Amino acid sequence: MKPTLYVLAAGMGSRYGGLKQLDQLGPNGETIMDYSIYDAIKSGFGKVVFVIRHDFEQDFREKVLSKYEGHVPVEVVFQSTDALPEGYTCPADRSKPWGTNHAVLMAKNVIKEPFAVINADDFYGRNAFEVIAKELLREHDRKGDYCMVGFRVGNTMTENGTVARGVCETKDGLLTGVVERTSIGYDKDHNIEFTDENGQIQNLDPKTPVSMNLWGFTPDYFDFSEREFVKFLDKDLNTPKAEFFIPLVIDTLIRNGEATVKVLDTDSRWFGVTYAQDRQGVVDKFAELHREGVYPSPLF
Repeated sequence: MKPTLYVLAAGMGSRYGGLKQLDQLGPNGETIMDYSIYDAIKSGFGKVVFVIRHDFEQDFREKVLSKYEGHVPVEVVFQSTDALPEGYTCPADRSKPWGTNHAVLMAKNVIKEPFAVINADDFYGRNAFEVIAKELLREHDRKGDYCMVGFRVGNTMTENGTVARGVCETKDGLLTGVVERTSIGYDKDHNIEFTDENGQIQNLDPKTPVSMNLWGFTPDYFDFSEREFVKFLDKDLNTPKAEFFIPLVIDTLIRNGEATVKVLDTDSRWFGVTYAQDRQGVVDKFAELHREGVYPSPLF
């Protein structure tokens, strides 16, 4: 059974003009999301599911989904703040979404096969999809047998400022934890460094794996997520800015011994528009990839 690609796109709004998810960066007006879907199809994914908000469904179907017709089956699910388990009511002053793992939960009724989760606005590269597709296609004979793509931090940097990355801690190829590091950047000698929680400058090996939110799950992850979401709500239902993130659930499952997460290496170079100054560099990279024949023109 081919795996499914699950695209987190609920953060997109109804006004497309200023949204980087729909910014036309390719030479034929392609968005970053278009490249992810093209690469996923080439790597063996058999379906794409988007999670969006109800308020821009019509525009999304007309401006986004229409281009994939005839290329891959597509489904849409919806994330909303009132999508809560029975017995829970969304506080009236809650406007912030419940987070990435709540978004994942929205697909429980439409995804019945192994699946990968990605952000809509990150370029992951063909090899990243190839390595996670291969892992998702193998036989899974137990619950909690998950994976993630660990990008080499040196392949995720920008020359235009610092970045925040989830630095992976591993043992024997398995994830033991993800530590969020902010202000990762280059020093004057182009070494990668960050400031730790004690205010000390630390160096990072360019090959250090970091999470770019490319996860691989089997459908049993939905059951774990439902259980953990209830715990989250019991604690933070009335905390306006609290969010139910994927790493929060993963960390709990690893600590409980209920799941293992294999960290998959990739030589793909991530890029995205973290800063306005990044945009032209991304446009140039896509143009080069088309010239080299990595991608056809137009993409779809």
